[in-house]
Amino acid sequence: MSDRTAQSPPGHTTEADGPVRPTTETTGGPVRRTADVTPPDSVVLRTGTLSWLLPRRSALAAALLLPLLVVLVALAVMASSTGMSLSQTLSGLLGTGDAGTVMIVREFRLPRIFTGLMVGAALGIAGCLTQTLAGNRLATPDLVGVNDGATAAVIAAAAGSTTGMVGDWWLGPIGAVLAAAIVVLCAGGAGSAGYRVLVTGIGVSTFIGAVSDLIMSRENDNTAGGVFLWTVGSLSGRDWGVGTPLAIVLLVLVPLALAAGHRLQLLRFDDDVAASLGVDLRRLRAGALALGVALAGTAVGVGGPIAFVALAAPVLAQRLAGPTRVPVIGSALTGAALIAAADALGRVAAPVELPVGVVTSVLGGPFLLWVLFRPDRATGKA
Repeated sequence: MSDRTAQSPPGHTTEADGPVRPTTETTGGPVRRTADVTPPDSVVLRTGTLSWLLPRRSALAAALLLPLLVVLVALAVMASSTGMSLSQTLSGLLGTGDAGTVMIVREFRLPRIFTGLMVGAALGIAGCLTQTLAGNRLATPDLVGVNDGATAAVIAAAAGSTTGMVGDWWLGPIGAVLAAAIVVLCAGGAGSAGYRVLVTGIGVSTFIGAVSDLIMSRENDNTAGGVFLWTVGSLSGRDWGVGTPLAIVLLVLVPLALAAGHRLQLLRFDDDVAASLGVDLRRLRAGALALGVALAGTAVGVGGPIAFVALAAPVLAQRLAGPTRVPVIGSALTGAALIAAADALGRVAAPVELPVGVVTSVLGGPFLLWVLFRPDRATGKA
């Protein structure tokens, strides 16, 4: 012990001691002080023997995103390519309008909007998990074959149909899981380096996409036209029959994704440091990848392969939450907001309704350039 420390009276700390928290010895000796290990951007909430570390910046970002989401939902309800006025929309929402207006607003628009919100949330979380696993802002579920696998499964189910209807939504997660399993096996396991999974995923995605194109080229015009609309990403015709099962799936997967995101924060360190902190890296990576695949596959099965949401939502959420967090909740809210805004814009930007995937693709190009030319705050690299 240095003379400076020995001469300090009880209850006194020097500037070099840093943040402190007092603790008392049971031996009756002087008060000792230990370093406060609470992260500077967090506050500890305690209730009895339980405690919870609340990240202030992430909580503030979520508090700002929620009212923005409410505004976007209101705009999406009012947006119409048929020229329905604001008063007609409100009367249909309140049930005071004519039967046709009420049916359009309550039976068609609201289920579609809320299904779109859940699709956007699932894509946002899936993108967040994938980017964190790969350590790359450009990593998205479609790079590991998820989107193409889900799309191929739905297209294959629609082969030979004379109605132009796509297959059942639950085929999307099945196709996504099969494609991801092929990628992981070819890459040497889920615990391998992220770049190996991504490179292998690009090759598998290219092959599966070619198979989907081959199936489409063999179909009649009616079937090909109906399936093509879905393959660019569309919420048209989505109602509670699809939205209710999707909500149940998210109720199961989102809490698991939150738990995985909390553990994935340790991947900011190298593997040796993370392992020394008690993290089973192989199991963590495999579990997070499985959650990302399930969420993305479900979203694609319901809304089609909507482009750029899984890329943009985590990047924007990371900017809001800060570089030290895995923004699972922020990515979900941002993804939902992006889908709501794109769906509303697609209904008013042209004389005919534009699929939501077309809108996100048009807006995604400039956003991708912005990501490429902006440095990553977590690494300081472009």
